[in-house]
Amino acid sequence: MAERIEQRLEDRVPELEQLERVGLFTRREIRAILRKASALEYKIQRRALRKEDFVNYIQYEINLLELIKKRRARIGYSFKKDEIENSILHRVHSVFKRATGKWKDDVQLWLSHVAFCKQWNAKHQLSKVFSSMLAIHSNKPALWIMAAKWEMETQLSSESARHLFLRALRFHPECPKLYQEYFRMELMHAEKQRKEKKEFEQAKMDLGEFNYSEEILNGELARIIYRDAAQKIKGVEFHLAVLSIAKLFDFTQDLQKEILESLQTKYADDPLTWDYMARRELELGSLQSTEHTTKQMKISEMTQREERCCAVFEEAVKAVPTEDMWKCYITFCLERYNRKTNSEELKQKRLERMLSVFHKAFESSLLPEALYKQWLQLLLESSLFEKAMEVAEAATKRFSLSVEAWQMRLQVLIQLKSDDVSQCFEEAIRHVKSKGTLPLWTLWVEWSEGTNSKEDTEALYQRSLHATTPAESVTMKEKYLDWTYRNGGYKKAKRIFTSLCENRPFSLDFFRKMIQIEKEQESCKMHHLREYYERALREFGSTDSNLWLDYIKEELSHPQGKPENCGNIHWRAMKMLQGDLVEDFVSKYTLLQTGHL
Repeated sequence: MAERIEQRLEDRVPELEQLERVGLFTRREIRAILRKASALEYKIQRRALRKEDFVNYIQYEINLLELIKKRRARIGYSFKKDEIENSILHRVHSVFKRATGKWKDDVQLWLSHVAFCKQWNAKHQLSKVFSSMLAIHSNKPALWIMAAKWEMETQLSSESARHLFLRALRFHPECPKLYQEYFRMELMHAEKQRKEKKEFEQAKMDLGEFNYSEEILNGELARIIYRDAAQKIKGVEFHLAVLSIAKLFDFTQDLQKEILESLQTKYADDPLTWDYMARRELELGSLQSTEHTTKQMKISEMTQREERCCAVFEEAVKAVPTEDMWKCYITFCLERYNRKTNSEELKQKRLERMLSVFHKAFESSLLPEALYKQWLQLLLESSLFEKAMEVAEAATKRFSLSVEAWQMRLQVLIQLKSDDVSQCFEEAIRHVKSKGTLPLWTLWVEWSEGTNSKEDTEALYQRSLHATTPAESVTMKEKYLDWTYRNGGYKKAKRIFTSLCENRPFSLDFFRKMIQIEKEQESCKMHHLREYYERALREFGSTDSNLWLDYIKEELSHPQGKPENCGNIHWRAMKMLQGDLVEDFVSKYTLLQTGHL
């Protein structure tokens, strides 16, 4: 092994001599490079190989290349690149090759090699890397697409890109993304040929020696790909994706028409088809617009376009009366409503349309639960308070087991300062199962804090601890302790803390809150702090290293603290902490001892 390392170090000598001779590095720097290189070489030549060592080796060489590049720019020297940079590049490629050969499954390692080749313009090497990578990771469509894009966009080789896509489709015959990118590539190839032909014609050159097929120029290859894919891939999303790609090219009108007809024939009952057809009315309107129009004419035209869209959506919800279809319609109306406009008239029309669509969906009992919240926001913004209360009540009747529905209704009642809040809370708790009711209890106690007496609020907190699940009661304990301290003072908070400690589970924040309360007192007693820390450590001592450190800091900094206890606390922490937390604790404890923490 030593001879091999010596040989590799000797191979570096010519490039290092050149670096010193041309003035890019000093003799001292060359020696430092040689020492570092020697250490790195030993690590990647030993019997038990580690991936980190290879990564560090490569990173060091890349950093060296970057430094050489900066030094060259500084002194204005651009010669001897073959003897210096090319030698280092060759070495990096060979180390990458060894690493990817050893850890073949590590895609990130392969991609790092690809990125390195691109950065240093190693096209010939990159072609080999892609070939080796795809031979091993042929099950990853994204890698095939990356290789084909590089061939098409960097190497300007449509033929090689096509060959890669065809190979990829043999491995992934039903991958939508592969077909989409292959479709895009063929259209890009057709556009490129059309531009070439146009330039030749403008230059009045003879096209006899160039074979420009009319079928390729019109995107027929892309049409074949689409038809083949349409037989294998089901779903409206693929057709819409292909259609959006075709729309980027101005010579694909016939192809777009075919895709659209196929979409309407095969997926006439799919909400996404109707959604696309409706939104298309906006684009059709923009294509017909003229250059010289006044502001009022633009507003009028936009209103007409939106009305045409809504007419299609109205037809859609009759043909496909589903929640998803109404969701598409409402989403479109919300998008238009949220668009900025200086016209109050247009904004008002959009609001009226929005509220009307919400009401129609509600009347047909097909309004999705998630959209009730947006409807209520619109009603409250429009000062339609009575209607908002009706809608909120209707939502809880339809989704009586939904916490979110009750939460929405309660928030509306609280905002409108209704007298029925308490009654509604009771009704909500009756309907909803105990699991997941935490948002309702949190809302209830927060409302009670600002409305009811302290006795009623405390009774509510006590009730919430028994009504919620053990995991959810943790949050209520924190809130109860905080509220008690704010409203009842330190002694009551300490009493409540002691009583709450009788029932698990707890959160770390619960104990930290009590520690903070103690520290805020004028006569902060260390034996109380020790009690709280000890309670917390019984629960979280094996999973939180910071808790031990805070305990040690307290003993060191508190006037009544006993620094001699720190050794015992440290010993206990080392015994109790698990896994990497021990190392984390040791490093932080060392920083604490040296005054850096």
